[in-house]
Formats: sequence, structure tokens, C-alpha cells
Amino acid sequence: MAFALCSFLLGSAHAQPPPAASPSLSVDDPFLERVEQDSFRYFWETADPTTGLIPDSDRPGSPSSIAAVGFGLTAICIADSRHWVTHDEAYQRVVKILNTAATRLKREHGFFYHFVEMDTGARAWDSEVSSIDTALFLAGALMAAEYFHGTEVERLAHQLYEDVDWAWMMNGGLLMRMGWRPESGFLDNQWDWYSEGMLAYALAIGSPTHPIAPKTWWYWKRPTGTYGGYRVVYSYFGSLFTYQFAQAWIDFRHVPDGDLNYWDNSINAALANRHFCMDHAGEHATYGEDHWGLTAGDGPTGYKSYGALPAETAMHDGTINPYGMVAAVPLVPYLAIPSIKTLYAAYGEKIYGAYGFRAGFNLERNWWSRNYLGIDQGVSVLMLENYRTGMVWDVFMRSPYIAAWKQRCFPPAPPTGAAADTRISPGVSDGGHAHGT
Repeated sequence: MAFALCSFLLGSAHAQPPPAASPSLSVDDPFLERVEQDSFRYFWETADPTTGLIPDSDRPGSPSSIAAVGFGLTAICIADSRHWVTHDEAYQRVVKILNTAATRLKREHGFFYHFVEMDTGARAWDSEVSSIDTALFLAGALMAAEYFHGTEVERLAHQLYEDVDWAWMMNGGLLMRMGWRPESGFLDNQWDWYSEGMLAYALAIGSPTHPIAPKTWWYWKRPTGTYGGYRVVYSYFGSLFTYQFAQAWIDFRHVPDGDLNYWDNSINAALANRHFCMDHAGEHATYGEDHWGLTAGDGPTGYKSYGALPAETAMHDGTINPYGMVAAVPLVPYLAIPSIKTLYAAYGEKIYGAYGFRAGFNLERNWWSRNYLGIDQGVSVLMLENYRTGMVWDVFMRSPYIAAWKQRCFPPAPPTGAAADTRISPGVSDGGHAHGT
């Protein structure tokens, strides 16, 4: 190959026992069922009755987050498969959401605004047209398309996806912009770093209507570092969600990128994250062997991109956002499951309510979030289901667009004597930083 990343995945990342190695790790654990179902209820019960749009948070007056809608579309498919709602209820809700997206939401070259009003779909908070939030919505739509194959859901989802002009969001450059505003044009920042942005690149490369070049996959940076003995291709802030969001849909376990396997990399990131929290337990009362998972989320002074080393910068103040551990269950079940059980047993209703684990807590400041965030609950539902059945991966990976991305970026090895791989080296960038959703 013209490029190669070092083989850095240490043995400790592969030392986890199988999921059902003990009763506490059973995929049929009633506690996991409860957390997953309660988290799903956020999407079912807080949605607007007319549009089906899902709020960014449960705070009064919250607009809808288009990313939360994408997680919700997948969560509804899961709920149907588990008979938490009827098949017809699930289908009708998904059709309502997709019809709203197609007819009420303003789009720019197919891309959606980050935040929209719940009842009208109008742009909210002067938000940007967002590439990653559009990608998260489309992942949910394409999941629904495969789940409700051969129906109006599939037609609507495919049309919404094929309307997106991914090349426009490149703005003539090598990398995808994070967004665009009608008042000022494209945002300066690009998806130039290992991040959840890999989902947007996969969807863009797989497009049958407005694709970007497959070689773009290798333009973004893949910096490596070590913490606690775990070697990681790391994200800019080291937030755990950056290792989870794209992999909630894409099954990277069997998609090797040269010597790099993103799933194994996420395991190492979770282990390093926990090690970082244990190392800083003396500084912050919240941290410990069962209190870890630093990730972007609510904090005492607002939403922050919390993270752990290795990273370019790792911001932390003693706040834990529990969804970081919940979404790590398929990565490190032997650590994550006991940890979330410990949180629930120790703090009860301070940290857990009608829609599962709340947004965050900080013991030294005696701060307890009373809120839920749609993207937090969403990745919790999806990753718990993937741990328990693999259902989201199994269904989403059937998408012809994902198959096209894999074929274009990771074709079968050429026969002996064929032309050498001409893929470029990673890391071409103009210095923007990929940050949270």
C-alpha cells in the first residue's frame, strides 16, 4: 500500500471475555433491557404529535435536533423489533417523520439545518446547515429504509439521501466543511481529524447521485498516541462519543483500513478513558474505576466537549456524562455494565429517571443534571441493542449505499501482479478542528 498505519492495537484491548461469560454480562440482563427501553421512550413520548420531530433536549421550549431525529428513527425500528410498540405504530411514526423532512424542513443542497422548530420545522437558533447532523439523520433514515424495505419509508429515505449534494459541502477543497450559514457562507472548520465525521464521509462516498472522491477517505488526520498503555488513533478532544457515534450504525469490526481497525481502536479509547479517570480520581471526586467515560455533554456551566488523553486537548472538570459508559457497553462490556449498575445503585433517582440515565453529574460541585439530551439517549439505545443482538449493524450494513462506500474505499485485494494501491497518505489538512455535534 502507498500508506500504512502502524499496527498499534495492544493485547489488552482484546482481553475482554465474551458478552455472556457471566450472568452479569448476559445480553438478556433485565437491567440492560430497562435502560434501553427507558432511553427509547424519550423518542416516543417527547416527539411533536404533528411533525414527529424529536427535541434536542427535554427542556421546555427546546427545538428539534436533526441528529436526535436520526437516532430516533433507528430507535423506533429497534422498538418495533422488541415489540415495545406495534409494527403499525412504528411504521406510521417513521413515515410521519420522513414526510416532515421531505416537505416541511428547509434544506440547502439537500443538507438540513442543525436545529429546527418542533411544530413547524423552521430554522431555529440561527443554526447552521450541518454536515454531520445531516449525516446522523440520514443514517437513521437509511436504517429505517432497510428495516421497512419495499415500503414508502424506503422511497422517502432514499430520496432524501440522494438529494444531498455532498460535493457542494466540500466547497472546492479536499475536505468536507462542518456547515454553512446563509448569512456568512461555509464555516471555516472542516472534518479534518479522526472523529464522528467518518460517518459523513462514508455516506458521501457511497452516494449514487452526488458522491465525493473515494480518496477523500484518506485525507483526514489519524494521529496516534498512548495513554495507560493503550495505543489510540485519537480525536481532537478525546471525547468518547467520537469513537461511538459512527459505529452505532457502521459495523467497523470487519472493515479494516490498512492496519487500522476502528472498532478495536474504540476499545482502546474506552480503556484509555477509564484509565485517565482513575489516574485523576485524586483531583475529582466523581472519577473512579466505575466513574469514567469522559465525553461531550452537559456540565455545571453548560455543554462541554469533555475528553481524556490521548487527545490534542482533553478538557475535564470532574463531570461525568453517563451515556459515555452506556454506549461503551459493546466495546468493553466487562467494565461498562458493572459501572452503570454501580451508578444506578449509588445515586438512584438523582441520576436515573423516566428516560434512563440523565445528562450528567459532578459530585464535588453537587451538581446533578435534571435533563435528557436526544443524542445521548439515542446512542445509548443503539449501542445497547448492538451489544445484545447486533441488530442495527446487521440491518444498516445492508444498505446499497454503504456497500458502495465499502467497495469504493476497501475493494477486494487485487490479484498478484495487479497495479499497486494508489491511495494517498492520511493527514492532508488546513488546520480546522472536528468538534462535537
